[in-house]
Amino acid sequence: MKLISFVFSFRNEEKNLNELIKRVHEEVKKLKNYDYELIFVNDDSDDNSEIILKDLQKNFPITIINMSRTFGVGPCVLAGFKHASGDCIVYMDSDLQDPPEIVNKLLTKYENGADVVHTIRTKRLGESRFKLLITKIAYKIINFLSDIKLPNEAGDFKLISRKALDKILDQNEFRPYIRGLSIWVGFKQAYVEYVRESRFDGKTKFPLLSAGPVHQFISGITAYSLKPLYLGIIIGMISILFSFSLILYTLYTKFTGLAVPGTAGIIITISFFSGIILFTLGITGIYIARVFEEVRGRKSYVIKEILKPKENEALKK
Repeated sequence: MKLISFVFSFRNEEKNLNELIKRVHEEVKKLKNYDYELIFVNDDSDDNSEIILKDLQKNFPITIINMSRTFGVGPCVLAGFKHASGDCIVYMDSDLQDPPEIVNKLLTKYENGADVVHTIRTKRLGESRFKLLITKIAYKIINFLSDIKLPNEAGDFKLISRKALDKILDQNEFRPYIRGLSIWVGFKQAYVEYVRESRFDGKTKFPLLSAGPVHQFISGITAYSLKPLYLGIIIGMISILFSFSLILYTLYTKFTGLAVPGTAGIIITISFFSGIILFTLGITGIYIARVFEEVRGRKSYVIKEILKPKENEALKK
């Protein structure tokens, strides 16, 4: 009997937990030769999520990992991974946008030799066209600048084999970009298409321009490539050529007796080069910040407590 570990990172999902666990349980019951565990990493929720999960522990194999404060999705997922015991791990959102009903398709790919099975969203219900457009552009930018190739419309919902997961955990990154690491480690990769549903209840915890998506975008580029640093050099060289052309133009106007450009030209020139300097310094600063986070040796999260599933007759049935 193989074990599947379902890992959920969540904050304030009290209205979705009952339906989520019910649907996961019903799906796993259809599978042969598989048992399961549910690992819920609580990112310091301030609603009744923990109370609901404690009650559900009476009937389901739920492990609750309570964080000491809010650390964000990445560290919480990492904590869930480190405490997963399964032969394979399924990571998915807790808002039921990722349907548990396609887990059997992920397992089919896994049983055929795949170590990482990504889910590809063919449709994303309940999301605006503007958000879909920005997301598509973000994926293209990440793939252009980074050394890994993220599948377009592949999110966090995926299956990872124990072999691949162990290699992901070996990296010990302070702020891991899970989507990128699951590709970077290599091994056989497979894909399953699905239609992403709207949230079952409540509002999204990650608006388009909030800190979460913006940080994911920056991490997707800087964690796997030095190209942005080279981009600063290229822009600097273009700036030198531009300034050289301005010098030639100034000399031309002087020796031909034409009027020398006034303050407007000076302001435009200063603004242009100041913008380039700040842009390149910003890129460099991001990389320095990542280096600082790694070398100081601080843990990426602190666990307050781990609540194991209750051993009772209901769980044994």
